[in-house]
Amino acid sequence: MVDEWMIGPEKYTSRFFLGSGKTAHYTKELIDSAVNRAKTELISVAIKTLDTEDSPLSMIPEGIRILPNTLGAHSVEEAVAMAHKSRERGLGDRIKIEIMTDSRYFLPDPHATVEATRILAEEGYIVFPYFYPELKVGKQLEKVGASALMPLASPSGSNKGLQTRDFIEELLKVVRLPVIVDAGIGCASQACEAMEIGCDAVMANTALATAEDLGLMAEAFRMATEAGHAGFLSHRI
Repeated sequence: MVDEWMIGPEKYTSRFFLGSGKTAHYTKELIDSAVNRAKTELISVAIKTLDTEDSPLSMIPEGIRILPNTLGAHSVEEAVAMAHKSRERGLGDRIKIEIMTDSRYFLPDPHATVEATRILAEEGYIVFPYFYPELKVGKQLEKVGASALMPLASPSGSNKGLQTRDFIEELLKVVRLPVIVDAGIGCASQACEAMEIGCDAVMANTALATAEDLGLMAEAFRMATEAGHAGFLSHRI
C-alpha cells in the first residue's frame, strides 16, 4: 500500500528511514539495500562524519533526502553550531536534533533538545528532535516549532523494541505532528508494532547493519511498516 504523507513542506511515501548512530556501519550494501529493497526516501547522517574518509554522503544516491543529525552534541550551542555547519555545506534545512546526556545509552537531554529546536525552527530549519517520549516534552517540542517528533523506542542499538509503547501511545493522542519511532527497533515485527499503534514511520540502523542477510532484512522492514500502517488504518475493534 502506497500513500502520501507530509513532514513540514515535504511529501513522503516511504514509512522506513535509515538512521545512523553508535553502531552505524555505512557500507554501500547497507545504503543500497535501504534504498532499493526497503524503499527508504531519507537517510540520516551524523554531521561529525562529514569530513571523514568514510563519510556515507558519497554512497547515497541522488534523489534520496539526507537528514543531518547532531550526534555527539552535548549542549544547545554544539547542536546549533552543527546545524549551521550542515546548512553551510549545502545539505539543506533538515536537521535531526540529538543532544545526549551520556555516551553509553545515548539518552537525550529534554531541556536542551527543546531549546535547540526552538532556535533552529525560528531560523527556518525543518527540525526532527530525538527525545524520550515524555508527554510534556513532546507538547513543548510541537509548540516551539518541530516538524516531526522522533521518540526513542528503547536505548539506541539495544534492539529491545517498543519498550516505551505506553508513552508513545499517549503522545500520539495529543500531538498533531508526524511521529517517527527511532532507536531500539531491532526486527521487522517491532517496526510493525510501532506502525500499528499509529506512528508515521520507523527509523532503524542496527537491525539492518547487523543482519546476516542485510537485503532481506531491509525488505522485511519495508513490508512490516506497510503492514503495520495498514493495520492501523483498519481501525481494529
